[in-house]
Amino acid sequence: MKELNPEPIVASLNGRDVDYVVIGMFAAGLADRELPPTADIDFTPSRTKANLDRLSNALRDLDARIRVHGIDDGLPFAHNGASLASGGIWNLVCTYGEFDLSFVPSGTNGYDDLITNSERRVIGNELVPVADLADVVRSKTAAGRPKDLAVLPLLADTLESLADHPPAYVGLRPLAEHLGSHRSEYRPTRLLDPGH
Repeated sequence: MKELNPEPIVASLNGRDVDYVVIGMFAAGLADRELPPTADIDFTPSRTKANLDRLSNALRDLDARIRVHGIDDGLPFAHNGASLASGGIWNLVCTYGEFDLSFVPSGTNGYDDLITNSERRVIGNELVPVADLADVVRSKTAAGRPKDLAVLPLLADTLESLADHPPAYVGLRPLAEHLGSHRSEYRPTRLLDPGH
């Protein structure tokens, strides 16, 4: 298993103007640094044709491959926007680690649903839209897999503790302060446009 370095992965998506939301345990970990680290990063991309074409280009930039147990570098695969749309979930690997694409995570209606309550967070020098922790809990509850059920009590406790500290002070204020002093370090991106 490759060690995860998420910044270049999201940089490729951002560089190609892919519309996506970070989901799963990686998203939960960005909401609360006390949660255990995860070995991969999961995304829910928009399924519009134009976005899937941009996503395909980003995957080529990353030399993304199909993740296969026992084959560290994965298997190469040809893809375009249309072929990506034909799969509900893609388990991938690249030089920077493992990542998954899940177009309609359990308990959700996909990108349009998850982007609504998402927050922008910082990964390295990249701004990323991250699913709200309540949406992560909703999805993992609906999935009901043993690995999801194992973390749900911890996520529920985290969600309850965050309810006592509004996100505007926990997450968005530090982000605004960070951007205020480091804005020139960020590549122009639609993520900086709050209307996006």
